[in-house]
Amino acid sequence: MILPAEARHDRDGPRNRGRGQGGRLVKFGWVLPGRGAARGVSGFARLVPRWQPAIIRSCLPVPGDAGSLREMSELRHECGIVAVYHWLGDEVSPLVPGGDPNSASRLVPRMLIDIQNRGQLAAGFTTFNQERNQLIDTHKEVGSVAEVFHLNRQEAYEKLMREYAGHAAIGHVRYATCGKDDRSYAQPFERHHIEKGKWFSFAFNGQLANYPELRDEILSRTEFHLARENDTEILMHSICLELKGDRHPGIVEMLRDLSQKFDGAYNIVFLNAVGDMFVARDPLGIRPLCWAKEGPLFAAASESVALSNLGFSAESIQSLPPGHVISIQNGEFQISRFAETPRPAHCFFEWIYFANVASTLDGRNVYLSRAALGKKLALRETVPLDSETIVVPVPDTAKAAAAAMAFELGLPCLEGLMRNRYVGRTFIEGKNRADKARTKYTPVPEVMRNKRVLLVEDTIVRSTTMRALIRQLKSRGGAREVHVRVACPPIVAPCFYGIDMSTVKELFAPRFMPDGRLTPEVEEAMARELGADSLKYLRIEDLAECVDKPPETLCQACVDGNYPTPAGTRLYQLAIENDRCGAESTGLERTYDVSATVRPAASACDSGNAEAAPSIPAVTGGEAKSR
Repeated sequence: MILPAEARHDRDGPRNRGRGQGGRLVKFGWVLPGRGAARGVSGFARLVPRWQPAIIRSCLPVPGDAGSLREMSELRHECGIVAVYHWLGDEVSPLVPGGDPNSASRLVPRMLIDIQNRGQLAAGFTTFNQERNQLIDTHKEVGSVAEVFHLNRQEAYEKLMREYAGHAAIGHVRYATCGKDDRSYAQPFERHHIEKGKWFSFAFNGQLANYPELRDEILSRTEFHLARENDTEILMHSICLELKGDRHPGIVEMLRDLSQKFDGAYNIVFLNAVGDMFVARDPLGIRPLCWAKEGPLFAAASESVALSNLGFSAESIQSLPPGHVISIQNGEFQISRFAETPRPAHCFFEWIYFANVASTLDGRNVYLSRAALGKKLALRETVPLDSETIVVPVPDTAKAAAAAMAFELGLPCLEGLMRNRYVGRTFIEGKNRADKARTKYTPVPEVMRNKRVLLVEDTIVRSTTMRALIRQLKSRGGAREVHVRVACPPIVAPCFYGIDMSTVKELFAPRFMPDGRLTPEVEEAMARELGADSLKYLRIEDLAECVDKPPETLCQACVDGNYPTPAGTRLYQLAIENDRCGAESTGLERTYDVSATVRPAASACDSGNAEAAPSIPAVTGGEAKSR
């Protein structure tokens, strides 16, 4: 068997392949922290058992990158995926450029543009063409979709599209918080093999919450090696192991075996050198996945907007049910169940924050969900409403909620805060939060001067952006009052299923809610901390109604602490314990970067002072009713 590894396209992998994140030497089931991690723990380097998660998610910051990450208060999604397949034959889809089935691969950059909201760090695609030596070939790079595919340089774009022409293709956009802007972390991941059925490429959206256990299982074999500390490589190795030797499992059989090993969110698009393709959604359906088929053309994407903008009719676009796979083998199209779904656990954040507002996910339109959030916020409003009161959204994802809230209250919804959409990923943002906010957002004093502003935001995570915005609205915008309205309940817990989320310690809300209850008094204390005149959150019990889903079919772990998988529950308990014991002072910036057993000297846990470091309870009963 050829050991699973990316060949030609990832020969420029990360430096120091024998080392893990942060310069920690990985060997024989133990992790030796670097000097920075050892300081603050004791005068000696500690050995940490490998089963304790040194890095538990696909994209966590290395210690050297933590400072810049702390300054980012916006949530980031991990990635988005697409796939396209055109059957060869006499019939050609009118959606394919030039009437050529091998131009189907040209649809991928267009689809990725439409889901660029899910990732701006890197992009790529793999195409299949049986007429070329490189049966499957991968192009990927760090940058936006326009940069990676040369969409602003016609000659370079045409050359790239000719080189990678094919009737089947998969694509990926990535956002991540781990490591550097390294091409080797970009997807798809391609694995070369002399046997065509074992030469494959895949892309992945989600996060394996039991990554540490999967990693240790692989590394328990001394002849195996992992070049990257992420769960995408774990997934690649796991697929390779399913295909090892003389085994030739069917797609459903392989996914059924993998589903029994994986805990978390994993949507996969897969293409091999035979021309077989599959598109799979994990048994809980945590992340969205949509598909459509018209005539000889099939396409799939993380969001429906990518399919509708290609030209598929609304009637053709569907969501793939959890635990199901669409496979195309020997030209035959089939939808199969590979795993039972104990209960769906759709991430509610997809509707209120991440997804394109034009998308429809699992039968529910994103815009309608956000408008419903705004209507619920309107019902909670208590400030005096007069001709000097206006509603202002924080662009862009809060616009729908703000407009609906303003309509219900009979107030004008004005764009008093403008977002610079052309800053992109540049060095000019500055080093501190205030610089970043000034670069990204511009208040309009002609709109807000001497006004009572109801500032609508989709969520508050770390609060750094919100603090800066409130100061700007008052000092630069001239607002007389700023009342913050949040179209989401308080974020009280990390996410282990594919969202860049902070530690418990870095989250804004938990320290104000020691008993897990949100009361008017708690909201008043939060408002004082932010510098706002008042603050109101959406209630947990309103979420399911706004998304138009039964609450038992949603994952709301980040707002109620109830995780839908065993590994997620274990990691949350670890995060709480690390926060209670001050594990962040070890130099690792996430509470779940290190085990709770690695405690700094003289911590509150060691002193036995329970009040010095209270545990953070899960919010199990919803928020307290306003009195």
